[in-house]
Amino acid sequence: MNTGIRLAVVVTAAFGLCSTGVAAAQDTSYAPITISPEKVKQLCEQRAPRIEERVTRLTTRINGGPEVAGSTAWLRAKAQQARDAGNTTRAERLERRLERRADQLTRLGDAQRRVDEFQAQHCGVK
Repeated sequence: MNTGIRLAVVVTAAFGLCSTGVAAAQDTSYAPITISPEKVKQLCEQRAPRIEERVTRLTTRINGGPEVAGSTAWLRAKAQQARDAGNTTRAERLERRLERRADQLTRLGDAQRRVDEFQAQHCGVK
């Protein structure tokens, strides 16, 4: 499973259950999900900082230069090298990965936004 997708799953699992305002506003037939204060404390002190660090690390990597393995620029350079060497299959595979990078950045931004919203509501972080 791709790192961006795994991060989105972790964020959704960790913080999606805590966001009751949106779900309650959309459908009033369900009671809001509540979690214990101990679980909120654990999410605020342990999970949120790790998720933020991971989002930052992945975003920095994706936006890095051609010397950073896995970055957009690196993929573009490797695809060009493969094409120049006549390896069109590898070049096409790298170009498909390159096309998915913008979507990964969007998902990472969404994950960061959800963490920020959770922290603002439950952790006292502004």
